[in-house]
Amino acid sequence: MKETSTVLAPSTVHLVFSYLRSLFGAAVSDRVIATSPCSGVRLPEIDKREYFIPGPEKVHALASLIAERYRAVPYVAAGCGLRGGEIFGLELDDVDLDAGEIRVVRQMKRMVGAPAYLGELKSRSSRRTVELPEIVAEALRDHIATYPPAAFDIEDRTDPRNVVVRPARLLFVTGNGLPLHRSNWSTVWRSAVRRARLPQGFGLHGLRHYFATLLIYSGASVKTVQLALGHSSPMITLNTYAHEWPDALDRTGLR
Repeated sequence: MKETSTVLAPSTVHLVFSYLRSLFGAAVSDRVIATSPCSGVRLPEIDKREYFIPGPEKVHALASLIAERYRAVPYVAAGCGLRGGEIFGLELDDVDLDAGEIRVVRQMKRMVGAPAYLGELKSRSSRRTVELPEIVAEALRDHIATYPPAAFDIEDRTDPRNVVVRPARLLFVTGNGLPLHRSNWSTVWRSAVRRARLPQGFGLHGLRHYFATLLIYSGASVKTVQLALGHSSPMITLNTYAHEWPDALDRTGLR
């Protein structure tokens, strides 16, 4: 029988090793073993992805400096980890303020030169229900009270076999009542980013990174972070955030 071998990515090696180090460290503390076999082990270097993660004060600054009708958007991105298209595709019925949940079932899409439409999510795993922190719930309550979502017809392609035009009560629309999408959002967002003195090019995805690191440093597992972000596999989560977990373990004293 032909032997096969699996080569793990450096990010995966670091994460697995961090848990082994924790286990053997506990064994040393309990005097089960004299020394940890993890001592002195050299790990492969990780090519860290460069992305800026803002502090909470910058999230609040973005929310305060963006146009009022979009003030809840940064909170949904930072507090729930939704992608931009997922936020723009949210309808009133997707938000349960009493239960403290948001259902992510579609996203807003747009082809160049064509009207925006509701489409499928990035992957099957992107369909999820996420917890609604109180600060986000409060922002959404204020938004809904100030800008009550009104129904208008839009093409829905979430089921490619059954494309329909139906009324939708989108949470976030432009001042003219049009769907938000990457093109008409960018000008509004860039202005808020500049005024908040965030790095040029910082996007909504940066607030998604903020959400992910909050989960990691609160002790969340790879699987938990994967499900919360709607990644299609744990490897995507690992490749993006693996270097955060060893630091999280160090900070919690699990060595």
